[in-house]
Amino acid sequence: MPQTSDTPRPSERAELVELAQLLAIVMAKTNELIECESSAVLLLDERTNELFFPSVVDVAPEVADRLSRVRFKADQGIAGWVLANREVQVIHDVSRDPRWYKQVDGETGGNTRSLLCAPLLRADRAIGVIELRNKRTDEFTARDVTWLGALAEIIAVAIENAQLFGAANASVRELREQVGLLRREIAHQSRFAEVVGSGPAMERVFALMESAIHSPVTVLLRGETGTGKELIARAIHYHGERRERPFVAVNCGALTETLLESELFGHRKGSFTGALADRKGLFEVADGGTIFLDEIGDMPQVMQVKLLRTLQSGEILPVGDSTPRRVDVRVISATHRDLEAAVASERFRPDLYYRLSVFPIEVPPLRERREDVPALATYLLDRTMEKFHKRVAGFSAAALERLAEYAWPGNVRELQNQIEYAVALAKPDDLISPSHFSEQLTRRARPVLPAHTRPMSLRQAREWFERRYIAEVLERSGGKKSETARVLGISRTLLHQRIRQSERKKRLDPEA
Repeated sequence: MPQTSDTPRPSERAELVELAQLLAIVMAKTNELIECESSAVLLLDERTNELFFPSVVDVAPEVADRLSRVRFKADQGIAGWVLANREVQVIHDVSRDPRWYKQVDGETGGNTRSLLCAPLLRADRAIGVIELRNKRTDEFTARDVTWLGALAEIIAVAIENAQLFGAANASVRELREQVGLLRREIAHQSRFAEVVGSGPAMERVFALMESAIHSPVTVLLRGETGTGKELIARAIHYHGERRERPFVAVNCGALTETLLESELFGHRKGSFTGALADRKGLFEVADGGTIFLDEIGDMPQVMQVKLLRTLQSGEILPVGDSTPRRVDVRVISATHRDLEAAVASERFRPDLYYRLSVFPIEVPPLRERREDVPALATYLLDRTMEKFHKRVAGFSAAALERLAEYAWPGNVRELQNQIEYAVALAKPDDLISPSHFSEQLTRRARPVLPAHTRPMSLRQAREWFERRYIAEVLERSGGKKSETARVLGISRTLLHQRIRQSERKKRLDPEA
């Protein structure tokens, strides 16, 4: 290949590990030197015996997009003949050549007049074809034929190296997936312990989780952002019959429609620009296990239709494929949105909603489970000290009080952030006090304990918060104990016991 000022140096070529990037650079330079309107590489998909276009240069973006979806049998057209006979061909007028395959121009809106094609050969096999289209001045020359034949040898080597590199990367990704699966399997016994809580609100969640664990029912986790919905989904999976198979999570609101379809269902090589190899979707990766569809309420409507089809049929259709594949996957979804309102406003399909919400679990916000804050904070503190490789002495009573009185709009995630902030700020072996929390927490917090209240142990603090919460719910329900028990998720008998205990405690200790 002639050296020019724009030819990549060896060190630069080593960095062009992406095949599409490499081909684009080579073909752009080829167009310039031979003065043709456009050039393309066609690769052979040996599995289907089809030719497809992984890279096209110097055509309009919409034409390149259409070409990326074109596939035709490898024995068709001039490209097919060159592939089969392994000979360079120059055709000055394609309309007079009986081998000309007109459908490509028909599907892309192109106007091909002349072609120069050369086979891409490696060892004893042809892996594709490079073709130049419509010379701008005069006709393709004998020099052009010789030059393209030599270039084809270089491109074939580059393609083979890139494919080997891609295969090696795929092996690395598969190995990482297996290692991740083993780590999750080792950890699954302790997953349930990470869902911390013992108050009435969480007791109801635990009861529903137990039912979901022992049933294949489709679960919908509902709750505000940061309440730990993915943690609950993992606990359901790792304590169920599918624990030995993968748990795969995807945020449906973080990807565009096109990327989300490829991420969920996979794609075939050549199905779009940059699809240089077949790729499994997450439904296929999770086969036999569980897929967690987070922020399902943000899924584009077109994707809602495709997801519904998969849920109904148990089959996926990779992008660019025509043959569905069966999968056995448990679906757990989650959302912080009001899906009923989204259905009413026609932003979410009602048939998909009813498919997903067979077994809803409401995950309460942290402000509705304040009695769990001390235990949850202690658990998160232990995890943070391990993560930071730093030991502190624990929380002061005032710090626990400050944590429990805050509204926590960001829920457990915000609590974790505050504790990480405090540990980072504290010196080793410090007792964390309110001064270690961020200004946001100290500014918004409102004291709820009387100023004369004496310091309490952790057990006393939890009892105090429980009594206060029961009293608040009882007051909001107008003194109706049946309604209060329903909201708290406990029996009327247990509610009466807690009220009597509270009254007895008050008589013995007015400050309690």
